[in-house]
Amino acid sequence: MNGKTIRLGGYPVPLETDAKGHSTLFFIVPYPGACIHVPPPPPNQLVLVRYPKGLKLDDIYTPLWVEGTLKIEKVSNDLADAAYAMDASKVRVVVESDL
Repeated sequence: MNGKTIRLGGYPVPLETDAKGHSTLFFIVPYPGACIHVPPPPPNQLVLVRYPKGLKLDDIYTPLWVEGTLKIEKVSNDLADAAYAMDASKVRVVVESDL
């Protein structure tokens, strides 16, 4: 999967924002609220997403689709460690018709 373009679903955990308050760096996690009030999932279930365009996150409990290039990359952060990173080209909210 290293270097492949994929679409991944999950929940955001914001890490960095731009001057407009849009999230440019965040984890995608398998369940809402992971890493915030509970121990984080294992590194193989976390993906660090880099999205320079930024995303206005109204609710971290709303699932997202993230499309981009997946990389095997060990990432350490104060909140958690991830085994993967993604340079996202597109991020959007999951809607009912997607399911």
